[in-house]
Amino acid sequence: MNKYMNNWEIALVAYISIALISFIPVLFALLKRVKLKPGGDTFKSSPHFTDSNKQILEQHFSRIHGTLIFWKNEAAWYKRFHYYTMIWTIPISILIPIVSQSLNAEFESKLFLTVISSHVALLMGFHRGLKIENNFKAFRNGESEFYDVYRRLLDRPTSFGDTQEKQIENYFIEVEVIRKAVRIAETDNLPIIEDSKASKST
Repeated sequence: MNKYMNNWEIALVAYISIALISFIPVLFALLKRVKLKPGGDTFKSSPHFTDSNKQILEQHFSRIHGTLIFWKNEAAWYKRFHYYTMIWTIPISILIPIVSQSLNAEFESKLFLTVISSHVALLMGFHRGLKIENNFKAFRNGESEFYDVYRRLLDRPTSFGDTQEKQIENYFIEVEVIRKAVRIAETDNLPIIEDSKASKST
């Protein structure tokens, strides 16, 4: 009986240790600020624009630079938390019925089931309440769409208009649309009291 009880204790310690260690990358993503990687030539070396228009484009990029860093950091954190949740909840959901059949009168066996069940419940609660997957998609898509527009202006400026003034103006408009779309998605994905009440009632 002691050996059986010790097995449950070992399993519990191993489970908690692995769960905590695997959460470290998620924690780092929350605390560490990701830097933007150089994406090749910028507007400074573009042959398509005059020096004054290059300066206008560079100044515009400098103003959105902080937003891009924010989007990248948020996407990194939401992505890691999303995959952490998926990696743990799927196998644990399968494991719980199996563990339930192996329970005995010992306290440690019931504690093990309680811990893994609580772990899953907390992960799913935070994942749903913070709308992790939706936020990850919003920030990641916003970042990707901006760089698509950014590279298109560098490579094919005529797709924005037949003059430099039209090209720059239409580029600014498309960037504003992307920023507004991400802002709306971020606002819609904020956890609110009504959401929590609705989830409880379903």
